Amino acid sequence: MKNSDHCGFIPLPGYQRLAETEMLAVSREFYTNMARRRSVRDFSTEPVPREIIRNCLAAAGTAPSGANLQPWYFVAVSNPDLKHRIRMAAEQEEHAFYKERAPEEWLNTLEHLGTDEHKPFLEHAPWLIAIFARKYERAESGDIRKHYYVTESVGIAAGMLITALHRAGLATLTHTPSPMKFLNEILDRPGNERPFLLVVTGYPAENALVPDIHRKNIAEIAAFL
Repeated sequence: MKNSDHCGFIPLPGYQRLAETEMLAVSREFYTNMARRRSVRDFSTEPVPREIIRNCLAAAGTAPSGANLQPWYFVAVSNPDLKHRIRMAAEQEEHAFYKERAPEEWLNTLEHLGTDEHKPFLEHAPWLIAIFARKYERAESGDIRKHYYVTESVGIAAGMLITALHRAGLATLTHTPSPMKFLNEILDRPGNERPFLLVVTGYPAENALVPDIHRKNIAEIAAFL
C-alpha cells in the first residue's frame, strides 16, 4: 500500500540543500555558539519580552514526537506571586532532598557545584517555563488516547527549547526538584500531565559566576564506525 493510500502526504516543504562548504561553516558556527552555553544560577531581574519566549516555545513545538502526538505542554510564568509560590514549594522539596533523601554519594557529586536547598533564581529570573509531559489525551467523548515515547519526545522538545533560548541570547538553568507534583497544583494543570522539567531563563546577572568545569571532548562522547 502506498503512503498516499492511507494518509495525506505532501512534498517536503522548505528544504534547501546547502553547499558542503556552507554546511561546514554553519555546523562550526553552531557548535561555537552552543559551546558558550552554560547553566546559570545568577539571573538579572531585567524583564524579557514575552514574544521572545513565545518564539522559543514555538520552536520547541517543532520537535519530533512519537506518532506526531506532541505530548508536551509548556507553561511560561512571569507572574511574581506564582514564581514565589513555586520557589517556596521547590525549596521545601529541596530541603528534604539535601537533608534527608539524597544518598551521600550524590551529595558528594554535587558538592563542587555549591548547590543547596536555597533557590533565589526561581524569583529573580523573569521567566520560569514549566514543561509537562502528557501521558494521554481525553477526547470530548471521554475516550482516552494514549501517548507513546512520551519521555523521549518531551526530552527532545526540552533540548530544542534550551537551544532556542540560548540562540536568542538568554541564559538558562534546568531545575528538577523531586517530586514536582506541586507544579500541577500551582499552575492548575490536569492529572494527565506530569511535570518534566522547570527551565529558568532570563539575562545573566552582571556578576554571574559559573563553576570552572569542562565538557568531555568529542572522542569521549562519540564514535565513527
